[in-house]
Parts: sequence; structure tokens; C-alpha cells
Amino acid sequence: MPATISINRAPVLTLWAAVVAQRLGFRWDESLSLGKALAGLNAQSKGRRLGLFKPHEEKTKSARERARGEQFWIELCGRPVPAKNMADGIRAVSGRDVVTAESAEAYLETKFGDHLEAARAAMTTLAHAYRPRELAAEAFALYEEFRPAIPEGVKGWGARGVLDLRRIRSLPLGWNLRRRPRPPARVIFRPGKDGQSHGTLESEGRAGIVARRGRGLARRLAQGEGEGTA
Repeated sequence: MPATISINRAPVLTLWAAVVAQRLGFRWDESLSLGKALAGLNAQSKGRRLGLFKPHEEKTKSARERARGEQFWIELCGRPVPAKNMADGIRAVSGRDVVTAESAEAYLETKFGDHLEAARAAMTTLAHAYRPRELAAEAFALYEEFRPAIPEGVKGWGARGVLDLRRIRSLPLGWNLRRRPRPPARVIFRPGKDGQSHGTLESEGRAGIVARRGRGLARRLAQGEGEGTA
């Protein structure tokens, strides 16, 4: 398992946002779409800071109740993501295009290479150290704690930095203790006999196999494998 990965910020934010979305209750394919779109929406943050607009935050349940094809906003990592309810689930929208889960997954596989599974496991561990409501409020601040360091200004545009997986794993131990993070846990993904990716959740000496047929965390984890420009 690698300790560090040389990578730029966009795919790191894409993967983290997808992990956060899954923790908040979205399916993994939906989360991939939302995460990929979020990474391309950083320019909108300036408009929000200036108070130009404040899109309505869409909760998971109400988002599913929207009519197919109707565009709405989903708040993810403190940013509004335009989305639609499609035949295959909720998908983010970029301009007139729907962001597919397949394109997002291919993007992450290209950027992370063989390190994608390790990075996703580390981020999943961090996400599950916080309750969903806490994570929704702190997700971007957490990202700022582990995102790769790059030069400021134009020099940093698209530049690679170092993503330290040890840093990600250490955050549940001491970051913002006032939020009372849950005891640290590790999530390890392994291929199962059924061809699907299964995860083992280890926490305080107790381990449980996470499978698609389980409930709660099991259901969320077993659904899939595994700032700057792209």
C-alpha cells in the first residue's frame, strides 16, 4: 500500500467528494457523477462568497422525488452541484451534458492508476469517522487538510503535489476534536468470489465483512470498486 501519491488536486477532490456523497446516502454510481461535477465547479465558489446566489440544498430523499429530467441542486462539500433524476439514478449536470458515472470512474482510474483503491479506502475511513451531518458541514475543510500542496497562483494550475495517505488516515485521531469524531477505523477493499468488491471494516479490534447484502455501512460501501485542472 503506497504512503504517498503524486497527483494534482482535481482528481483528489473528485474522489473525496464521491466518498462524501456516498456517506451521505447516495449510491456509488451517483456519487461518482456528483464528485466529478463538483471538481469542475470551483469557479462558482467565488460567486457564492460574494453572495450572488444561494442555491437550495437538496436532501437525498427529496432529490429522488424530483421528476426525471428536472434540474435541481445538491449541496456537496459546501458547493451546489446541478443534477437531474435520470432513468439510471441521480446524475450531475455540466452545462447541457450529463456527467456519467462511467466517465468519472475512468477519469479516476487514469489519474490514480493502481493507487485508486488505497486512496478510496483511506478516504472512506475518514468519512466514516464522522456522522453524516458533521461530515456534510466539514467535508471541504477536511479536504483542505490533506489535499496536495501546490504553488500558489498560476504556477499551481494543474500542478502535481503529494497526496499523503498517512495524513488522511491520521485525521480521525485528532482533527477538530470538538466535533467528536468516531473511533478510527480502517476500510480495506478486497475482491470477492462473486466478482464484486467487498470491504472489511476494522474498528477497535472488531472486524466485520462489508457486503452488498448488508445494511447501513455495508450497503453503501459495497456498491462500487475500489482544484486545479485535470
